[in-house]
Amino acid sequence: MPLLSRRLLGAALGFGSILPVLNASPIINKRQFSAADTIEVDVCIVGGGSTGTYSAVRLSQDLGKTVVVVEKSDILGGHTNTYIDPVTGSPIDYGVQAFHNFTVVTDYFGRFDIPLTPVSETSPYTTEYVDFSVGRLLANQTQADPTAALIKFAEQALQYTYLPAGYDLPNPVPADLLLPFGEFVTKYGIQDAVPIILEFAHGVGDFLASPTLYIFQNFGIPQLESIESGSFLTTAGHDNSVLYQKATALLGSSVLYGSTLVHAERNDNGTQYITVQTPSGLKLIKAKQLLMTIPPILENLTPFDLTAQEYSVFSQWEYTYYFTGIIRDGVPANISVVNTAVTQPFNVPVSPYVVHFTYSGIADLHTFFTVSTTPQTLAQAEALINSDLALMQQSGLIPSCEPTNIVAINNHTPIQLRVPADAIANGFYADLYALQGLHGTFWTGAAWAPDDSSLLWEFTETILPLLVKALG
Repeated sequence: MPLLSRRLLGAALGFGSILPVLNASPIINKRQFSAADTIEVDVCIVGGGSTGTYSAVRLSQDLGKTVVVVEKSDILGGHTNTYIDPVTGSPIDYGVQAFHNFTVVTDYFGRFDIPLTPVSETSPYTTEYVDFSVGRLLANQTQADPTAALIKFAEQALQYTYLPAGYDLPNPVPADLLLPFGEFVTKYGIQDAVPIILEFAHGVGDFLASPTLYIFQNFGIPQLESIESGSFLTTAGHDNSVLYQKATALLGSSVLYGSTLVHAERNDNGTQYITVQTPSGLKLIKAKQLLMTIPPILENLTPFDLTAQEYSVFSQWEYTYYFTGIIRDGVPANISVVNTAVTQPFNVPVSPYVVHFTYSGIADLHTFFTVSTTPQTLAQAEALINSDLALMQQSGLIPSCEPTNIVAINNHTPIQLRVPADAIANGFYADLYALQGLHGTFWTGAAWAPDDSSLLWEFTETILPLLVKALG
């Protein structure tokens, strides 16, 4: 945390005077709302992404509770992005790619009669390794067989069987989980596994400097087991967004689309009063409990009068700026190119960077991810993509063409919320988990468990019983 931020936090905790200013929200007169503009439910769910939608379905359909979901976009699904090619009519998932073969997954899709199929373990397309910083193909570059290194990595992962369930860490936190991952790689001689680990864990931002804890939370026991057994699943129609289309129909008017929180008055005992700006004006939600599923960064929490306890936790987050999308005609069909930084340790690119351009199997469409550890706008992400492609064109690696057509792009920022190793060692996650249920508020989502839909649904299953119990 920057020094100034630490001083501001110290002032807030020590004197209690600056906190209300940093988290100011408007004063709302609850009496101004008519009956038509007032919504009374058991649970107000903030966010209609993976965990918000799942929670709404479970609470309303299985647990007998009334809900309302506040969603800022016009669709459910969060990081589940699917592009329908207007030429072929075929879908391409460029957000959430796959799911684990867990009961929570098969039950959820089964509820909606959505068939699942195994993800193909091999690709029929050619993969080239390219240094995007110069646009140059790495001649005769082949990836070393990662098997032996992955076995070593798995031996270490199996020491932390509690990690797939979230961040309920032992005290003291094991030293290896606090190591910068680059040091962990060297310590255990797993260099040959770095490319496949990076494929899953690039969202941590500064990959080699990240505490190893966050690598395991992106590529750990569940991913290793799914790879080993070939059991990753996707929808049979290769359109993961169909899950949220079905949920949309099921939840109906229980979702407020295009809506944002304006003010939240929370109470330890009694009603939570949530004022929401909707396309049809201000609404007042009266809920017995509040379930937050959006990233708990300060920017998202300005409608709340955060307590000093909450502020001290949520002000510590760092995160990655991350875009996903699809380009047309930038790279030849049947070829995928992977960013391989030949001058960097373990060939890991330096932020900001494009991870790859992966052929989708449809027309001339390639998917991409961009990673940045510093703020990145949509325009900057697009410029980075076009710059990398221009360098490959100049080197003759790919044919020159008109400016690349970015046909789809989505901002997944903030992704992989994290804190430095010293904060982890000093009990950050115990402090985070201690917030569950306080002030009529429960929490789920990727700050609380691995950023993996299957694991997030499992984590949410541990929160819902606590929420139902609090409802009385």
